[in-house]
Amino acid sequence: MLSTSLLVDRVLQHTGLIKSLATHGDVSVWASSYDETASAPSWKNVDAQIGSFPHVRPFRERPHNYLRRLNEFVWDYRLMLPSRVSMQKHVRDKRLPGQIRALKLPAKLLAYGGTEQILENALERLLVAYPRSAEAADRLAANKPDVVVSTGPFQFEQPAIFTAAKRHAIPTLAYIPSWDNVSTKNRMVFKYDGYIVWNEQNKEELLDVYPHARQVPVYVVGAPQFDVFFLDRFKVDRATFCSQQGLQAEQKIIVYSLGSPNFLKEHHGAIEMAKRVKAGHFGNVQLLVRPHPIHDNAEMRGIFAEFGPNVRLQSTPNAGRDLIRRTQDESQIVDWVNTFRHADVVVNLASTVTIDAAICDTPVVNLDFDPQPNRSDQTLIKDVNHRWNHFKPIAESGGVWLVNNFDELENAVKVYLENPEMHKAERKWIAEYVCGRLDGHCGERMATAIADFVKNRGSKLEK
Repeated sequence: MLSTSLLVDRVLQHTGLIKSLATHGDVSVWASSYDETASAPSWKNVDAQIGSFPHVRPFRERPHNYLRRLNEFVWDYRLMLPSRVSMQKHVRDKRLPGQIRALKLPAKLLAYGGTEQILENALERLLVAYPRSAEAADRLAANKPDVVVSTGPFQFEQPAIFTAAKRHAIPTLAYIPSWDNVSTKNRMVFKYDGYIVWNEQNKEELLDVYPHARQVPVYVVGAPQFDVFFLDRFKVDRATFCSQQGLQAEQKIIVYSLGSPNFLKEHHGAIEMAKRVKAGHFGNVQLLVRPHPIHDNAEMRGIFAEFGPNVRLQSTPNAGRDLIRRTQDESQIVDWVNTFRHADVVVNLASTVTIDAAICDTPVVNLDFDPQPNRSDQTLIKDVNHRWNHFKPIAESGGVWLVNNFDELENAVKVYLENPEMHKAERKWIAEYVCGRLDGHCGERMATAIADFVKNRGSKLEK
């Protein structure tokens, strides 16, 4: 199994996936966060052989990356996915160098000619023929596994291991690690021998966007990363949690959860909320600002220190580490789970924490406006909430309170603080729609899917 993200490390380290999978055979994990010193304790209780992630080199700019970008444009024109069209219009097109922008015209012609699959098949052959990780090839040759499970098929590192596995005729499975990946990420050029997804909507998207997937097994297992919310060992009472966070258990807690700063500059909204909390707009309440665990670099510590004891910035020990070197030990999982269990209201902008909160039946206020002073991303944010494939059903479900300015935000938070049962049924729908199963056993189902693949599909591939 491959892992190059702490969001997947969570699943491997803290759910029943590996323990269950180990009953079917020996399990090896190659993780970018693993080394024999700093991160070893986080992996010590995982019932698998843990190793570092192999060294990976990039593709050449020409012809590889040049043709990959052409392929992206061709499929974008062919599929016209609302999420991708919006992202291109509001973000990516503004950053394209001229030589890449010039690919759009031939891409449009190729798409209209219906040649997208022919192009992608040829590109796949070209990329597979280019070895990106000699180390991975050697390790796979020395101990040929029955399957390689990629948990980051859209990332830079893991497709390099796919090509090594392909050359050794080792079957491959791709786990789609989030509900938005199929409709928002760049294409998976490589054709895996099977796929694992969270829910039926993800499966339908996968089959629509990747025609090859119709010919191979696609397993629906639920969302393993949320299993920890149902495990008692990660739950602490409110008094304990508040003591750990420097909060008062008897006061209401508003959690403002930030997304990736690489996408939207959401911290302006948290700053405005901090000002209003300090000024007493909400009465005697507390604000806990939660940075994104992957993108927390401690840059906001100075910003929120000035707002007094009722405003706290949640910190993580990962601040400053390379993204793929980050992982989360049990104490960080406890922080994550109990932040949303004990929050009285959660504020965010179209992020996965909406699901965290819905699982805990915690009211969610979702920004439907750009909190930046210049409102430069206003149209983009409207698109995310009302056009993007994965989030539109959530934003318009009635399970989150959409607000159009800071005064509406203040009012929504106040109402939820007084009436936390509002929209309860709609929150339950959100959790079930995204997660599929809400029983804490998605990791075990993922293990069963992998074992079934090896038994029924992998053996056929080797013949």
